[in-house]
Amino acid sequence: MQNAKLKDRVIWITGASGGIGEALARELAADGARLVLSARRQSELERVRSSLANSAQHLLLPLDITDNSAVADAIDTIQQQIGGLDWLINNAGISQRALIIDTTPDTDRKLFEVDYFAQVNLTRQALPLLLADGGGKVVFVSSVAGLVGTQYRGSYSAAKAALHLWANSLRAEFFDQGLRVATIFPGFVKTDVSRNALTGNGSALGTMDDAQANAMSAEDFAEQAVKALLKGKSYIVIGGLKERLAALVSRLSPELLYKMIRNSKVR
Repeated sequence: MQNAKLKDRVIWITGASGGIGEALARELAADGARLVLSARRQSELERVRSSLANSAQHLLLPLDITDNSAVADAIDTIQQQIGGLDWLINNAGISQRALIIDTTPDTDRKLFEVDYFAQVNLTRQALPLLLADGGGKVVFVSSVAGLVGTQYRGSYSAAKAALHLWANSLRAEFFDQGLRVATIFPGFVKTDVSRNALTGNGSALGTMDDAQANAMSAEDFAEQAVKALLKGKSYIVIGGLKERLAALVSRLSPELLYKMIRNSKVR
């Protein structure tokens, strides 16, 4: 059954070729939204679109979000072919599986380029389109790691934390213009994120972590995320009990959190 709040809403999802992005696309399409789907691999975007409700109405925009001119072209295409944008879901990103001592500066920079700078740039360029009709919604997919920091994810955690705080500033600056900003902090979700995560030298890990393999499904995550977004929530933590507890403790007792993180199993 479609949701009246989402019917015919134009929603742009980056990182839509698999995992959380694909699951969000299915959930939102089933609720009647008109989607713009972006990722680097067109063949995977086509596969995702073919699985969606009302597949013919969804626009595919293959995109490397770190390419500034390609981002500008994508926004022009949305304006020309659709005419407006209601939601932007910044989901594209890359994770890390390497100790700090083993991580090169180039890998640090790549993580920040994808997980922070590209997201900020895309959002800034999309603001005129989002604000044109009196406001829209920007959603950032951060991470519980961006709230607590964990082993093997030093630069990833830092980039996701930076994204969270930039979102806070964006929310404050544009509230009176009708823009609403939400940040989602996923815990472990069963996707290929660990397979694609960068090791210290920048190569892909290529295997799935035990924590990832035993985590909640992307479909469960998407259902919870959309429900929270429709309720107007801005700070959304989704994960298992341990991740939700860590997020809570990070706000109440940082010293206790540090002890918990030292003893946690994150691989």
